[in-house]
Amino acid sequence: MTPLRREIASCRLCAEHLPAGTRPIVQFSDTARLLIIGQAPGAKVHESGIPWDDASGDRLREWTGLDKAAMYDENRVALVPMGFCYPGKASGGDRPPRRECAPHWHDRVLATLPRERLTLLVGTYAQAHYLPAMRKLPMTERVRLWRECLPGAIPLPHPAWRSAIWMKQNPWFAEDILPELRRRVSVIIM
Repeated sequence: MTPLRREIASCRLCAEHLPAGTRPIVQFSDTARLLIIGQAPGAKVHESGIPWDDASGDRLREWTGLDKAAMYDENRVALVPMGFCYPGKASGGDRPPRRECAPHWHDRVLATLPRERLTLLVGTYAQAHYLPAMRKLPMTERVRLWRECLPGAIPLPHPAWRSAIWMKQNPWFAEDILPELRRRVSVIIM
């Protein structure tokens, strides 16, 4: 384990705000050319300690064409949420990622990754942070404008169960974006 990974593993930056306790969940290495930035671990991921180890992860793997072996190969794929720990429950879902995490850790983690990489910005929190010029746009519009974020990034909706409804309302996502997303992911992780 690298010194940075050890430091993250022992992080207690926002411990007083985490009802389930701290358990930073992140995956990266200096060779990972695909970076997936999501929200924060859910309760199931908090329990398992494995990023995207839930139905949302299944859907994200389907969208990207990654199988579990490829997704969990830290030498090829970095999994860096906006908040590294499970933030707890709120009405209607989980609480938002803690605001302390990304400003404290992301620059250091991203500095370890290869300069030439593809970043998937999964959900509103990642997009608001990394696409500030598009922050005021609705998520659907940010995703629709995905080509403007290339070659470095692709905004995606969060793959929670609600995304099935969103995809029915926005068939262009499956028709136009997913084939190109899968192609770009397969090229970058080769």
